[in-house]
Amino acid sequence: MSRLKICVYGAGAIGGHIAARLALGGAETSVIARGAQLEAIASKGITIRMPEEPFTMKVDHATNDPATLGVQDHVIVCVKTPALPEIAARIAPLLGPDTTVSFMINGIPWWYCDGLEGIDLPQLDPTGILHREIGAHRTLGGVVYSGCTVVAPGVIAVAHDRNRLVIGELDGSISPRAQALADVLSVGGMGMEISPDIRKAVWVKLLVNLGSAPLAVITGQPMSSNLAEPAVVGAVRSIYAEAGAVAASLGVQIATDPEPFLANTRSSNHKPSMLQDYELGRKMEVSTMLDATLALARMKGVATPTLDLVAGFVRLKARAAGILA
Repeated sequence: MSRLKICVYGAGAIGGHIAARLALGGAETSVIARGAQLEAIASKGITIRMPEEPFTMKVDHATNDPATLGVQDHVIVCVKTPALPEIAARIAPLLGPDTTVSFMINGIPWWYCDGLEGIDLPQLDPTGILHREIGAHRTLGGVVYSGCTVVAPGVIAVAHDRNRLVIGELDGSISPRAQALADVLSVGGMGMEISPDIRKAVWVKLLVNLGSAPLAVITGQPMSSNLAEPAVVGAVRSIYAEAGAVAASLGVQIATDPEPFLANTRSSNHKPSMLQDYELGRKMEVSTMLDATLALARMKGVATPTLDLVAGFVRLKARAAGILA
């Protein structure tokens, strides 16, 4: 049996970790990266520093040019949402008639409203390029739980051993293509779940993002420091309640008890990716994580005073830094 050909488009912290797991799982693994990260991966492979034993994996191909790789069985996109239009314009050489494309991004994904009646967020794909060049029919929804940081070119620190990907078809089916991707990543040591309700999985992860990332950007501190302030704990509880109410207004019922999240986060010094982006002067996922959530809240008449305030502060900081997408 031939090896699955899988390309990770965007081999930064999350993408690099996934690529290493794919290679460990036996896939013919390609990465698209740039700069020092690309040079390090091409020459030395990807080093994963885990809380237990670190490991290094070589990938089969590392490049900044998709045209050199050919058609893939799967493409896993791990760039931040402001870069998605650029990726859509360059991805064609990787796509055959049966290629699956999975997006490991934060916030409300561009495909979320496809097939749903009465809900539309055109700002998630304002020019339509993602629908034209990739299309919902190719798309496998994805949610990632993995606290990763690039600590040196080609070297990724992983904050904990609770690493997990949730993937799922937009129509809720358990498809052979989803199973094939889950199998190779499972062999590579990544926790995997195939969800029959990927939109619900999006909201479960979104609560975690909303309860940590924007507050970390505002303070410039990881949540372990922020949660020493009782007012921040109160803000997290309010955010969970408000975001849960938005989800419920869309017919998505999720657990909104923040206490397990607070218990896990109090001991973690990991900086959320939104704070990492801010500190590096990169555009943050404000549109998909905050603005889209608030647009849905307005659409459904749900009050979100804490989220409104937090989003306003994040926008002010991003605008002042010149990185508001």
